[in-house]
Amino acid sequence: MKPVTFLGKLYLIPTTLGEMNPEDVLPQTIKRSIDFIDHYIVENEKTARRFIKSVHPDKKQSELKISLLNKHTEPNEYQNMIAPLLHGENVGLMSEAGCPGVADPGAVIVKIAHEKGIQVVPLVGPSSILLAVMASGMNGQSFAFNGYLPIDGHEKKNTIKQLERLSFEKNQSQLFIETPYRNNKLFEDLIQILQPDTLLCVACDITLPTEFIKTKKVSEWKKNKVDLHKRPCIFIIHKM
Repeated sequence: MKPVTFLGKLYLIPTTLGEMNPEDVLPQTIKRSIDFIDHYIVENEKTARRFIKSVHPDKKQSELKISLLNKHTEPNEYQNMIAPLLHGENVGLMSEAGCPGVADPGAVIVKIAHEKGIQVVPLVGPSSILLAVMASGMNGQSFAFNGYLPIDGHEKKNTIKQLERLSFEKNQSQLFIETPYRNNKLFEDLIQILQPDTLLCVACDITLPTEFIKTKKVSEWKKNKVDLHKRPCIFIIHKM
């Protein structure tokens, strides 16, 4: 490959939050970017190819050069992933769902890009975290995303109480998620551990036809439960 004097750009390409028509939630900038990008860093090759085809059916799959970035990826593989950028080629970074770099392993590639002086270009698309905050009626001025809560029952209980206390002390809404098949267990834990007047928002299947977003006091949730099994959810609590 001939040496070049310029660097490629790292495009952060949002995806849909589930099986749906991309045109319903994604702008045309996504299709235009995919049109001229052949190198991609993704979590799952099969779903990434399917997404690209759904957005840009005319894009030749044989032209795609895909690197995998997931929990099995070793740090020594990162340099190979960004190599096209250093040789003047643009690269697209995609999450499995939503926005790359947000609750997503792609953040490490973005960090390296900044260290190498590579321009990072974030594109517009759905973020379940931001959409949940928007729809919750909670504090959009001050909120924190805490990722996954501990699996151990004792640690989980302490963490929930700590987040509730933090919410009250800072007037800050606290967001977290759970592995979808454990959603119902977390929901039951929340309504048992949280104080009755604490607000709890459950934002589930965001942007999908089965979307469910409700904010109620814990005392009210105890009377109106919901089945969240295997449905992607954001949980938000706020203690007034």
